[in-house]
Amino acid sequence: MQRAMAPKPQRKKPLKRGKTKPTLPVREEEEPLNMESMGHPEIYPLVLTTMTQEIFDCRVDEDVTDDQPYKLIRKEDILADFEHRAAVSDFYPVKKIVQEYPGDELLLVYDKDFKYGLNFYLIGTEEGKESYLNPPEAPEEQEEYKEYIPEDIYIYKPPVSKPWVSLGSEKEIEEESVKESTKQTKDHCLRWMFWKVTYMISRKRSDFGASVKFSDQNASTVKDAYIECTAYPDKNFTLKQLERDVGMQAVPQIRDTSTQTRCVEIALQQNEIMNTFVDDWKSLAEEEGTFGDKTDTHLKEYQSFTDLHNLAEKMITCICWHPVVCGLIAVSVAVRLSFEERVHFSGKLLLQPSLILFWSFSDPIHPQLMLESPDDIFCFKFCPSDPNIIAGGCMNGQIVMWDITAHADRIENIKAGGNRSKKVTLKPMFLLEPDSNKEAMYIRQCAVSSIENGHRKVITDIHWLPDTFEINRLGSVFENRSGISCQLVTCSADCTICFWDIRPQKALSSQPPAEKKKEESIEIPFDLPSTFLHLDLSWKPLSKIRLSKGETTLDHCPTKLSLGEDNLLYKAQDKILAQSKAVKAGEMNPYQNLEGGLANHLKPIDDFCTKFFVGTEEGEVIYTDWKMERDPETGRLMTKKPVSLYSVHDGAVHTVQRSPFYEDIILTIGGWNVAIWKEGVTTGPLLQSSCAPKRYTSGHWSLTRPGLFYVGREDGSIDIWDLLEKTHEPAQSQNICITAITCVKPWAFSAKQQLIAIADYYGTLHILEIPWTLSHPSSNEASSISHYFEREVKHLEYVEQRKKIREQEKKEMDLELEKKKIKTYQKSKERLETELKADYDDYLELEKSTLVRLGLIKVEETGSHVEMM
Repeated sequence: MQRAMAPKPQRKKPLKRGKTKPTLPVREEEEPLNMESMGHPEIYPLVLTTMTQEIFDCRVDEDVTDDQPYKLIRKEDILADFEHRAAVSDFYPVKKIVQEYPGDELLLVYDKDFKYGLNFYLIGTEEGKESYLNPPEAPEEQEEYKEYIPEDIYIYKPPVSKPWVSLGSEKEIEEESVKESTKQTKDHCLRWMFWKVTYMISRKRSDFGASVKFSDQNASTVKDAYIECTAYPDKNFTLKQLERDVGMQAVPQIRDTSTQTRCVEIALQQNEIMNTFVDDWKSLAEEEGTFGDKTDTHLKEYQSFTDLHNLAEKMITCICWHPVVCGLIAVSVAVRLSFEERVHFSGKLLLQPSLILFWSFSDPIHPQLMLESPDDIFCFKFCPSDPNIIAGGCMNGQIVMWDITAHADRIENIKAGGNRSKKVTLKPMFLLEPDSNKEAMYIRQCAVSSIENGHRKVITDIHWLPDTFEINRLGSVFENRSGISCQLVTCSADCTICFWDIRPQKALSSQPPAEKKKEESIEIPFDLPSTFLHLDLSWKPLSKIRLSKGETTLDHCPTKLSLGEDNLLYKAQDKILAQSKAVKAGEMNPYQNLEGGLANHLKPIDDFCTKFFVGTEEGEVIYTDWKMERDPETGRLMTKKPVSLYSVHDGAVHTVQRSPFYEDIILTIGGWNVAIWKEGVTTGPLLQSSCAPKRYTSGHWSLTRPGLFYVGREDGSIDIWDLLEKTHEPAQSQNICITAITCVKPWAFSAKQQLIAIADYYGTLHILEIPWTLSHPSSNEASSISHYFEREVKHLEYVEQRKKIREQEKKEMDLELEKKKIKTYQKSKERLETELKADYDDYLELEKSTLVRLGLIKVEETGSHVEMM
């Protein structure tokens, strides 16, 4: 028998050719990724976005499935896609292969398991296509199959009719059938003739003889006000009325009149129960313009980004949405190596670029900007006062500063896409020449901190201090002299937390003339801004604190931290936008003159909370103070003891974040569980979840719903916690990728659309759209969640009070038990003496009687005198 051939898919209809967009200049062709090293030179992996899948009818799980994972695509359609979308086309990396392909149809295969690294791959030869569609059969299997067929061939035998054999079923059918009975009808008529209705009316005995008072009342409003004897309907005795006499008498005229009293009463009641000033049309428009159905609760894929130019084994370590430019997101990437492996391959790592990539929704293939750094970046943040200033923490413990002010216009023009004005002369970066493109995309750092005086290990978290205050080296809080964010705080795996100031520590006028001439003689590269040149390789921390473990010499290892003013950064977008517009209008950038505010007098701020939360590598959550105090014995500055310390997580803490709605609510995620804390409550967490099936890796609060947060897991799934629905487990879980999630970051793209960025361990950035139910809060959600936190605080206070009561009861019981033991001991001592005395008397009696029987003594009858023989 011949092997069944796979059904040939239907050919795709040719693309409709209407109004075509003007073709864009195409950049030089790049070498496609070939699988020759894996033994498949005809296979070319590709990344097909959702839009491309819809254009070529190769949508995952719809057009290409597990049963039929391939699709034949006409060569003409791909060439037409080159004309329409140019370099944005997902087939552009294999343009040369498509043009040189001899056949009319190319075979596209869906790579579900990412065997070749991407979601699809294209077979570039006719031989490879035929071998895939018609795979050769193994000769041994054919021989075994031929030997097996003659033995087990099934022969069809048609059924043969047989005579009916009764087994008694017709008797049961006869018994269960219903038949009309004349006798039954006559008996029913007789019963109706002798049927009568009997009513029993009773009253209380105390009511006997009482006077009767008649009054009018509404029978419909008073219970049991009347008794109705309704007739029993019977169709057998229903008579058809054939004739009816109708009579009419003269009656006086009746006139009905009415007033508006009832209408006014109804209108007043409606005003009390509903808001008459609500714009129903506006609400209706908002509901119609929302994404999807309100019952839809699943995240939907919006877009994905993968760096195809750097296919090294890299993961995404941090995500930050641009505070001003919509649709622009920055990610930091690092090589997937352990500390020992990084030391071993340190020479090779120096040859690879360490970058922060800026991705735009208008171009999912090419990064818009690439920020260079001396080592891989683990965390970074945009400056809350100027989005063009970026600070990042490296794996080697250094802090890097960038200034992208020169590229701000280019980024915004890319954001505008096809809607840009014709007067703008700047072009997108993928349309520039290769040499100018490289210079524009790669941006060097402005300054790097001193490696000798900074952190010794990887910087695990970095934060900008708000522009409302600044601190000195002792940790005291003062009003901000510069009016912009000039200080940062970092924590590292070397068990230290450092505060940094980007302003020069000394005024330039105090420097010797020789040093000024030396600085003037230094040549600055033309593409390097001089904003932070005074910090390069000499930047030292303003203050450094350690979290001591108490009596031991060991320190806690911080991984994440949250300051008390972090929630202000969520609401700083409007302020950042206003400052950026002021800079564009021609005003001087305040970061170009950082020495301007140093001459102002420091004004202390009273009643400022200097305490903050810290998560450690051991799973501990610490609430401590950054203010320094002097040791009374040595006089040295030292860190204060932690206010509270709890070991609630069974692994390293990856997230410590304040709620954007409640200033005193903190979310911590680490190990296999999550916890929610309230600042000022030192008795424990308000909520502590049970162990999850997989380890948690990252998380983030929702930006629009007070009771919702997202948690990423190591198996590629994301748990969505909704405190209004459940507090003991996630409301829902959804799988996003096949590897561990490294970072989660939601963003309000517009008033009607919200997105969430999820990064994985393989370096892919997934952008998903948040549905209506997960992005729009209910009318009373904020108050409900606030009441829930208050109830949990009362519950903790009650538990703590019960503990104190139980401890007091235990002390009283122990004291009572001790008293009983003392009394028992005294009683037992007196009883023991009595028993010993009785035993001794018994012994004397026994001895006397024994001696008398032996005749050794005589007892005189007249007295008690005993005489020895």
